[in-house]
Amino acid sequence: MLSYVSVLTPKYQPRTYVIAATDSISEQKVFNLEDKSDIEFSIKRIRRAREVKQSYVSSIFTTLMSFLSAFPIFVSCRPKLILCNGPGTCIPVCFVALLLQMLRLHSTLIIFVESICRTKTLSLSGKILYHTHLVDVIVQWPELKTKYPKSIYLGLLS
Repeated sequence: MLSYVSVLTPKYQPRTYVIAATDSISEQKVFNLEDKSDIEFSIKRIRRAREVKQSYVSSIFTTLMSFLSAFPIFVSCRPKLILCNGPGTCIPVCFVALLLQMLRLHSTLIIFVESICRTKTLSLSGKILYHTHLVDVIVQWPELKTKYPKSIYLGLLS
């Protein structure tokens, strides 16, 4: 995902990176990218919506908590663009944006980039966002474009 962010113009700043509270790797990657630039950025943490192998039933509650922790971040940042990928952390952020759009309080372009690893089906996050028809879903394999015709195929992006 950071390779996509690295080609954004300075127009897209300040940047706010939203990562899961339990994610220690992404924060260092953000610093490695942004320390080389003059881009203003911040890192915000939210509760992870769903841990790996967590049951779907219990993830309802953790997703709700993640949504609640994403709300004040979104309201304070008021982004013009949300560029997100597979981890479930993006779902609460996108849904906060969609809620504010439905209430006509703020408009945000949301682009979901499916992982290059997803060659046959969308991730759970990808399926949820694709079926809302409210965000642009970019896939990296022609087979996915065939299976999900409303997605956008741009080829391999990495």
